[in-house]
Amino acid sequence: MHLSADTSKRDAVVSAFKHSWHAYERHAMGDDEYHPLGQSGSNLTEAGGIGYMIVDVIDSLQIMGLDDEYSRARTWVSEKLSFERDDDFSTFETTIRVLGGLLSAYHLSGEDPVYLEKAVDLADRMLPAFETPSGIPFPYVNLAKGEGRHAKDFPGLSSIAEVATLQLEFRYLSHLTDDEKYWRAAEKVMEVVKRARLPHGLASVFIAIDQGQYETSVIRLGSRGDSFYEYLLKQYIQTNNSEEVYKDMYDDAMEAIHTYLIQKSMGNKMTYTSELVPENGPDGELTWRLTPKQDHLACFLGGSLMLGATRTGALVHPVSVPPKPEELSEKGKRDWKTGVDLIQTCMHTHDTATGLSPEIVYFRVPSDGMDVLPNAPTDWYIKGAAIGEFPPYDARYMLRPETIESLFIAYRLTGDQRYRDHGWRIFQAIEKHCRVEGGGYATIINVDENPSRQEDKMETFFLSETLKYLYLLFDNSDVIPLDRYVLNTEAHPLPIFNPNIRTGFS
Repeated sequence: MHLSADTSKRDAVVSAFKHSWHAYERHAMGDDEYHPLGQSGSNLTEAGGIGYMIVDVIDSLQIMGLDDEYSRARTWVSEKLSFERDDDFSTFETTIRVLGGLLSAYHLSGEDPVYLEKAVDLADRMLPAFETPSGIPFPYVNLAKGEGRHAKDFPGLSSIAEVATLQLEFRYLSHLTDDEKYWRAAEKVMEVVKRARLPHGLASVFIAIDQGQYETSVIRLGSRGDSFYEYLLKQYIQTNNSEEVYKDMYDDAMEAIHTYLIQKSMGNKMTYTSELVPENGPDGELTWRLTPKQDHLACFLGGSLMLGATRTGALVHPVSVPPKPEELSEKGKRDWKTGVDLIQTCMHTHDTATGLSPEIVYFRVPSDGMDVLPNAPTDWYIKGAAIGEFPPYDARYMLRPETIESLFIAYRLTGDQRYRDHGWRIFQAIEKHCRVEGGGYATIINVDENPSRQEDKMETFFLSETLKYLYLLFDNSDVIPLDRYVLNTEAHPLPIFNPNIRTGFS
């Protein structure tokens, strides 16, 4: 089914994008980050920047047809982008934002060699991060010295999301260069992760670098856990459904999520994702406490489940838009319904004074004792947001894309206008509360405060993901079609391909 563009809304998104990008160009061109209130830029390290903002956003310029802005960005990449930086950079963030951005720009530009040259240079500097006893990479890498580094706050550990969200990028680079070393390093991680599987099938957020075994730690679909589950599905899609091992790992993980983490709220029976917190029982045995906490980051899962239902849960290929019940397996139907319900819940978390969703919400459970309070919430609340107190971290809206990402996927798979309507309401709330008159958009300190207070922070993912997903939501379905592309966790579209090397493990 061809889905036509809503041109007025799409063009409004482009206008918001230009309002941000032109301010960055004026005040901070080349810097890694932009601060819209101070109209200034900053870099990730004292050793200098690595094109974080420009490279993360360049494919947005390409997709939106902003040719003049794109030309200036390409010139900067060609003439000024350098990875000779003697400092430590996040292996994960550098991969998804910078390596992913370069590879996407390479493809969308018709294979402009400048992007592939930069991508190879960056990846070669990052490969030493994988040189550990287990193959689980260090969370940081010194790009000038080519040395992996431990995290200062969690030495010896990496998070599961960080180590298992590198694969799309390194695999595609091997496909482009016919050099298997990038693929093998990234694939080895997945082999170790599969071997380390815990009995319940879920992933603790920390994994030991040397041993390649999970560390007893919280289990969640938000921070440090989220994109592990996302990339299980996307690795299967990336190589044209040819690697059954990822389908099996994905199906196994979704079964575990449904068994242990999917819950219903007290009032309106909203579907949400919970967390499992490890505790020591009275006899020293390990127990798990279910906590009704959901990060905004977990809102990726609704769209991911719907996409997975049409790929791993489909009895025919391609499925209809929307899928007919007879086209999906029983697991496919289950995942589709849960995905639809989770998106609805994530939209309900926008029922705030600003219409923006907080960073973290808690859902009502019978044991929370809140029924004795006047005006107790029926379904969810922001923890610690007492009147008169400075708002907790949970109350922020950081210009995050996850709900909009799910709305985009859901609209492409259904053609249902309500997903565009939801996206437009979020965009209007961003325009009203986050827009900075001098250019750019800012984080909101408390979504339940109107008029709102702004914080001087505009993450690169606002331009790379949030506005790109909004653009794609309102553009026609021939632009970045889901049967030809897989989007990495930073919304960089990479083409689906048939691998030309031997892949997989058992």
